[in-house]
Amino acid sequence: MNLLKSLAAISFMTIMSRVFGFIRDSIIARIFGSGMATDAFFIAFKLPNLLRRIFAEGAFSQVVVPILAEYKNQKGDEATQTLIAYISGSLTLVLALISVFGVIFAPWVIYVTAPGFTYNSDKFILTTELLRITFPYIFLISLASLAGAILNTWNRFLVPAFIPTLLNISMIIFASFAAPYFDPPVISLAWSVIVGGVLQLAYQLPHLKKIGMLVLPRISFHDSRVWYIIKMMGPAIIGVSVSQISLIINTIFASFLQTGSVSWMYYADRLMELPAGVLGVALGTILLPSLAQSFIKGNRTEYYHLMDWGLRLCLLFTLPCAIGLAILAEALTVSLFQYNKFTSYDSVMTQYALISYCIGLTGIILVKILATGFYSCQNTRTPVRIAILTLILTQLMNFAFIGPMKHAGLALSISLAAYFNVSVLYWQLRKEEIFQPLPGWPIFVLKLFIALTIMVLVLFSLLYIIPRWDDGNMTTRLLRLMGVVITGAASYFFTLFSLGFRIKDFKKYII
Repeated sequence: MNLLKSLAAISFMTIMSRVFGFIRDSIIARIFGSGMATDAFFIAFKLPNLLRRIFAEGAFSQVVVPILAEYKNQKGDEATQTLIAYISGSLTLVLALISVFGVIFAPWVIYVTAPGFTYNSDKFILTTELLRITFPYIFLISLASLAGAILNTWNRFLVPAFIPTLLNISMIIFASFAAPYFDPPVISLAWSVIVGGVLQLAYQLPHLKKIGMLVLPRISFHDSRVWYIIKMMGPAIIGVSVSQISLIINTIFASFLQTGSVSWMYYADRLMELPAGVLGVALGTILLPSLAQSFIKGNRTEYYHLMDWGLRLCLLFTLPCAIGLAILAEALTVSLFQYNKFTSYDSVMTQYALISYCIGLTGIILVKILATGFYSCQNTRTPVRIAILTLILTQLMNFAFIGPMKHAGLALSISLAAYFNVSVLYWQLRKEEIFQPLPGWPIFVLKLFIALTIMVLVLFSLLYIIPRWDDGNMTTRLLRLMGVVITGAASYFFTLFSLGFRIKDFKKYII
């Protein structure tokens, strides 16, 4: 399997999803603005989305993919089918209980996760109503994520990479055409989430059937394999929960700040999620099953090459993205969001959060790759301990930064803590001899520095001569932005090419 080809394919699907995501967010910003309604929706959508990351894309995939890889390689299809039936049965039961709990106790969930909303009865009531509609999304998307984990184990990466697009399309259609038929209109967004979840699950079922892994869920609490997975998931859930708890705590802090703070952080996070999803999620997706198979075979050389390959690609692409996003913060927010109800003040506030997030973008993506090194070895405990320390540090910085920097301080805390997480993960990987970097890193970093310097000079030169970003309609702004981005990216990659970088250097490791 050509990992670079797989990465390119997944990244393309992710870019397509993010493009639809930007269209979605632009439409939401244009129609609903940045105020009580959007704050309420983003809180209601964030909670089931966070649980999805914990139970499905987070802990479940990190534990299940290495185990499925082991069964697939050593025990055959029939044993793997039985295991999948038990896993899906247990997950369905747990998710059904969580969904019922969330719908019934929605007001109390809001009390805990967004206590600042309780001071505004209208905002609190609206958020509760939205949460009761969106909470069952955790049931749908978690099962969809399990299906995606199975497909990834069989190296069917494109289907799971495409399904986020279905949610975005659903939200675009509901926001554009159905909103006037709901009272208040923002309720349409909540129902679009449920419809999107149904589409995400249903789309993958035929593909599971093609690989022979579409099985009926079965519940068995006597099967040792189920209990082994539950035992492994305990630390994994805690580890993934730590980072998600950090986001929830940030939401709690933001709920006490000026109205619009939650929305500003959401829009900034969406911009940052483009490179994080395109590269971070894509690399983690293809590396986990490949690393797990290398570990099972006991091939340390292959394992080291995979990790080194992933880290170099990460720095190659995330560093220019982080710097470019920070430099073009105004251009991005004005071109994508500043229309109708989304004011210039909203744009400025979003820029502050975006720049703070950009500081830690590279660290956030590196964490995904380094943690995968532990999960592929079925070691879930070490990343947990490090994540807990990171959570504590994040909250200490929140208290220090929120006073002078408001919502941007919350974003900065996450960014700085990410580098602490990276440092300790890397140190532990070296200490436990899980990973050893290959030769050539000093020259590699020097070439990146030169290319980044050229790119920064080009971008600042372009910004000096370009007119105000709020001039013209949306098409004019986006074309202008696209020209700047393409020119900056071209200067970066042309410099790298001049310094000797070639695509074949990253294609030579094929498994």
